[in-house]
Amino acid sequence: MSDFYNVPSNSKSDFQEHDVIMRGRKLLDITGVKQVESFDNEEFLLETVMGFLAIRGQNLQMKNLDVDKGVVSIKGKIFDLIYLDEHHGEKAKGLFSKLFR
Repeated sequence: MSDFYNVPSNSKSDFQEHDVIMRGRKLLDITGVKQVESFDNEEFLLETVMGFLAIRGQNLQMKNLDVDKGVVSIKGKIFDLIYLDEHHGEKAKGLFSKLFR
């Protein structure tokens, strides 16, 4: 798994919108990303403004990362998207690794 990327919060406002746009199960555009915790070709774990988001699939690649806007684009075959408990970040990371081994 790769190291995480910090995505700075928007300097104009502490509130940032969070949207997930999927195109044909092949491309995801996600806004409101605070940090990319980990990723490889089968799973991504993102910290968003609305909690941790786990993405599982096949041949996943980070297509775009805009750290200023908090936008991540992922391409590959998407199997599932799961929001994990935002108040238990360490538990979420542990659960994520157990679920998708």
